[in-house]
Amino acid sequence: MLSFARRRYLLSFLAVGGLLATWGTMLAFSWSGKLGTIALAPWVALLGFDLGLIGGVAAAALAVVAWIFAMHVDDAAWDNVQVVVRSLAMVVLGVISALAGLRLRAQERALRGTATLQTALIDATLDGIVLTDADGRVLISNKPLRRMSMELGLPLEGTVPERLLAVADKVTEPERYRERMIQLAREPGAATIDEFEVAGTGRVFRGYTAPVAEGRIWTLREVTADRELDRMRDAFVATVSHELRTPLTSISGFLEMLEDEEHALGDAGRQYLDVIRRATERLHALLEDLLLVAQIEAHRIELELAPVDLGELARVSAESAHPAAIEKKIALEVVTDDPPAVLGDATRLAQVLDNLVSNAVKFTPEGGTVTITVGTNGKGAKLVVADNGIGVGPDEQRQVFTRFFRATSATRRAIPGTGLGLAICHALVEQHGGTIEFRSREGEGTEVVVTLPAA
Repeated sequence: MLSFARRRYLLSFLAVGGLLATWGTMLAFSWSGKLGTIALAPWVALLGFDLGLIGGVAAAALAVVAWIFAMHVDDAAWDNVQVVVRSLAMVVLGVISALAGLRLRAQERALRGTATLQTALIDATLDGIVLTDADGRVLISNKPLRRMSMELGLPLEGTVPERLLAVADKVTEPERYRERMIQLAREPGAATIDEFEVAGTGRVFRGYTAPVAEGRIWTLREVTADRELDRMRDAFVATVSHELRTPLTSISGFLEMLEDEEHALGDAGRQYLDVIRRATERLHALLEDLLLVAQIEAHRIELELAPVDLGELARVSAESAHPAAIEKKIALEVVTDDPPAVLGDATRLAQVLDNLVSNAVKFTPEGGTVTITVGTNGKGAKLVVADNGIGVGPDEQRQVFTRFFRATSATRRAIPGTGLGLAICHALVEQHGGTIEFRSREGEGTEVVVTLPAA
């Protein structure tokens, strides 16, 4: 492909050749009067466009001189008015063409600079990015995407869905992967996020795709380190949970023995015993949460489904939280509006309610209010736990269902907790086929809404 400078020189040479050929034709056939300067105008325009203002004016002067010479050779009649008018017309043509050329070249330089910056920008990202048309044919791709494609062994030809399908046998779950790729090809208007692991290497990639304008954008990111960190964290949680259980069982056994002799202890001894009892209960609760999280992550939670009365579970949960509410002078209310029975595991749903209600009591200052409302939501049941407590800031609300996350409003007030309660609730509700939403305003209160399908 010719460079910009060479294209300009080539165009100028062609224009000069055309001008000389036209002038030669005038001389050969004595057509100077018949053709006039108009026959030389296209070449003047091309030279002005290509060479700029000086070139355009010089081309105009050359064309007028060539025409006058041809008229002189042909002994044709011409006067000074003709020369002046045609000279001015040719100069104007050369100048206008030169200005058009300058503007077009400036726009071309600007577009080329913008394209260079855009290319540098997408090449500098860690994610692989490719833009395709509606049929999946590649329009633009960046260097990380091309590098990842070579490492994964993707074909160099074909649409993106076809190239992705070609490596189905290289992933750990080929059937699921193949099904997702076929679904993407059938539903070009859908936005999806998927992860797949390359067999043998253990490399994990996350792909995202969404329609844009008249095409589609695809991104690919390697998340091997993230997944490895998750596995290490899960292994750590499982190990710590197992190692804590044995000594905690011993502590609980000796605590029971001490409680039998509590009457023989003095006031200080009974006070120490209360502290040990509370700490042991807290450790038991933490251990159970850790084990439950590990089971959830390993997909080892099995639900014993049966019709469940959410209103009754709400009343039981409120009774359990009543002592803590009385201690903080919190009004704890239960409102039921003939909710339908839901199909679920009563034990697991009770855990959800206990976590939500205990959180509401814990994060509500003295004299506040906690309300548990159970009602109907379309064909299912709706559970709302609302309080007028400390709330959570808007920037942190997306993270409340993340394991071990604690809001700034809680840590600032040194309110104890592990950050596992809402993560467990989220996992259990989703496993029941329901949804959970978190709404909060810092300093005003929080509302957690759970919906569950009817039995």
